Amino acid sequence: MAPSLKITLKYSIQVCICIIVIFAHSAFPMVQAASSLQVPASPLDPWQQNNERMFRFNDFFDGLLVKPIATAYTVFIPRFARQGIGNFFSNIDDINVFVNDLLQLKLYAALTDSGRFAINSTIGLAGFLDVASGLGLEKHEEDFGQTLGRWGVGTGPYVVLPVFGASNLRDSLGLVLDTLFNPIQYHDEASLRLSLYLLEETDTRASLFPLDELVSGNKYLFFRGAYMQRREYLVNDGQVEDEFGSF
Repeated sequence: MAPSLKITLKYSIQVCICIIVIFAHSAFPMVQAASSLQVPASPLDPWQQNNERMFRFNDFFDGLLVKPIATAYTVFIPRFARQGIGNFFSNIDDINVFVNDLLQLKLYAALTDSGRFAINSTIGLAGFLDVASGLGLEKHEEDFGQTLGRWGVGTGPYVVLPVFGASNLRDSLGLVLDTLFNPIQYHDEASLRLSLYLLEETDTRASLFPLDELVSGNKYLFFRGAYMQRREYLVNDGQVEDEFGSF
């Protein structure tokens, strides 16, 4: 089979997660006992009980494995090297951003994002140097979840995915599509693909350390609210309705 047609490990995991989550929640209705409720229910979170269980698992997994690895990464890898690694993966992400710019008919953004990729991939030494930002070509954030939202697809219920964390049904589908447009997934060497994926996840987790101190109150509620607000902000390009605008 041609390398371009192979389904990589990450893609397979994401597809299985989406299928398992959708069918599990459909097959096993949630029975909520008043004594077990710890956080307020939300109409956007009808699977709250199962989501809380998965959140606790992810939090345990993060503390047991992910965070210690990311901590060692920040200790032993110099800051300039981490910056270059982050730039490299950000440059690859610009391919996906460009595709979603086009799908959302954001033609000027598509022009600048394709320019970013061309400049950083050449002058920026395969993206390790972010030359484009210095030239005024700012980084945009677009993905298939946003594109679906842009064309009227609702979020669906909030869901906490194993390992991947906060999401919703729309963004879970978008996550699979995002993976298909990641060129790393089509490299011939499976070991290299996996290594790059793990490096990207480690670098991403390390970059979130400053945000850990901002978490307050009930962690589940905090992450749920932060995720929903951020996705709404991104889908609407920052044009979020002000609930107090009439006062």
